[in-house]
Amino acid sequence: MIELSGHILTADGWREGRIVFDARVRAIEDAPVPVGAPRIVPGFVDLHVTGGGGGDTMEGEVGVRAAARLHVRHGTTAMLAAAVTAPPDDLVAAAEGVGRVAALRRPGEARVLGLHLEGPFLNPARLGAQPPYPLAPDAALVDRIAAAAPLKLVTLAPELDPGFALVRRLAAAGVIVQIGHTDADYHTCIAALAAGARSFTHLFNAMTRLDHRAPGAVGAALAAAEYAAVIPDLVHVHAGALRAALRAIPRLYATTDATAAAGMPDGDYPLGRHTVTKRGNDVFLPDGTLAGSALTMDRALAVLVGLGLDLADAVRRVSTFPADLLGLAERGRIAIGAHADLVVLDPGLAVRAVYVEGETVAL
Repeated sequence: MIELSGHILTADGWREGRIVFDARVRAIEDAPVPVGAPRIVPGFVDLHVTGGGGGDTMEGEVGVRAAARLHVRHGTTAMLAAAVTAPPDDLVAAAEGVGRVAALRRPGEARVLGLHLEGPFLNPARLGAQPPYPLAPDAALVDRIAAAAPLKLVTLAPELDPGFALVRRLAAAGVIVQIGHTDADYHTCIAALAAGARSFTHLFNAMTRLDHRAPGAVGAALAAAEYAAVIPDLVHVHAGALRAALRAIPRLYATTDATAAAGMPDGDYPLGRHTVTKRGNDVFLPDGTLAGSALTMDRALAVLVGLGLDLADAVRRVSTFPADLLGLAERGRIAIGAHADLVVLDPGLAVRAVYVEGETVAL
């Protein structure tokens, strides 16, 4: 058993005391803690990781493991590896790599829960930085991919899915559908939500914008969504837009959309069949288009707190809400019997220790 003492953010709020755990949380006990004691919060859950530490999901197992090693050191204890738009055989090969990592977590890695299929069912007019291999919704391809890896989340453009047939099929199978990379109007997005879509992928980016006479996908999210993902690096989304979304969407949650460049020096890195360039904290295609990010979830948490959220609310948006979207009652929270996925933060919110299912991660 391991014991930690400090300010513990439990599912019922903050408690001062100690937490006792092995692979799962066994006890939470009240006890006095000194001034300046660390904050112990649930591990972060990132539902959109295309890479990190030089590795790219589309490279298969080696790329996914590199990303899992990088992001865990920044507090992400559970994640979805995201596949970008690519030819079908590339997608299946990437999924096979994700499946191998999901089946066997190695020491020093985040738990890879499965696959986020961000492409290829995207509108060609809204690809953003996605490689140019969009496809119409294809249930047979989804079946091939789902046979290779636990398929947890699919981003698609609903206007390409007649009658929302794939949306309904995925929702019935328990796969989360997110609206993204879409040219759909407001009414189409509202209808897709009614058909089973649950969330929006990187809100504001690669979708129809809000206009007072044409509310678009952004307007649908602000008006009707319970969940939406956002990249809180203050580059993909202005602070004012982020504040508006925080007021409108009850379970707005953070993702990184991190590329292989996360945690790496400036230079060139893979993004599927693209090459992207990291300059400072940002990642670009050669034409200057933003191409995912180099964000990590500890930095996302700091941005949310910097916008004025109290720490408990900010943690919910990097931990609890994404876990809830996937239906994971034993992750994203500190509670008796939950997985011991824990992050220890100093008073300045720097990550000082990480535990994945009770295992200490070397930082």
